Amino acid sequence: MLTTVLAAAEESEVVNHLPMPPIAFGITAFVVLTALLVVTYAFRSVWTRH
Repeated sequence: MLTTVLAAAEESEVVNHLPMPPIAFGITAFVVLTALLVVTYAFRSVWTRH
């Protein structure tokens, strides 16, 4: 019984493939956060003009 359960557990391994390489997730996050920083920096002194 134990060997049957172990064999079934080994056969049912689920592999979820990522849509892009792991480094691309880091690069994407860096680009998005840098863009948000640029937008924030662009509006840094708007309150002093009004």
